Amino acid sequence: MTELAFKLILSYLMGSVSGSILMGALKKVDIRTMGSGNAGGTNAFRTQGLLFALGVIVIDVGKAIVAAAWVPGIALISGPGILSFEQTTLACGFAVVLGHCYPVYHGFKGGKGAATAAGALMIIEPVLLVTMLLTWLVVLGLSGYVGLATVLAGISLVPSALYFGSSDGLLVFSIAIAAFMAFTHRSNLKRLKDGNENRFEKARVFNWFRK
Repeated sequence: MTELAFKLILSYLMGSVSGSILMGALKKVDIRTMGSGNAGGTNAFRTQGLLFALGVIVIDVGKAIVAAAWVPGIALISGPGILSFEQTTLACGFAVVLGHCYPVYHGFKGGKGAATAAGALMIIEPVLLVTMLLTWLVVLGLSGYVGLATVLAGISLVPSALYFGSSDGLLVFSIAIAAFMAFTHRSNLKRLKDGNENRFEKARVFNWFRK
């Protein structure tokens, strides 16, 4: 139990390292005071441009890769743990996403977790990541709504996990990530319902063929 707690806390602390705040420190800006006020890749792109946003994504994806690939294998005590290795990896993957969204270093005000969840899935189950990314691209291309695309991409993990015969643990992880993505994007969903959600027009396929 002590070892599991250590791994979860370490993963959470890794998640609390915010890519946008680190990049912002280099550029002497705080994107939490700009645009939507969110410390994530979308707001980074909209307020600071592509290169800044890419730096943010690399950090936010990278910390999840480290948390899911390295932390579960840390051995503090001998003997079987309370969870299997797979279950520990899934727990660490969720903890790093939680840390990204509610970072202890930055007043619990972070991003919305999509890039960090993608990083964890690179290690946990890449095939689900492919489904998630394809869903995100299709919905974004058709609608232009980044938030909607992210929520539906998260939800796509559940039928994908069922289709590919994933373990019970991975199915629970998929459901948890889907629910968490919907929760962190609840303001986007409300704006979409109210008709005032920001739309990324350049991403819409329909606009590519207009003169």
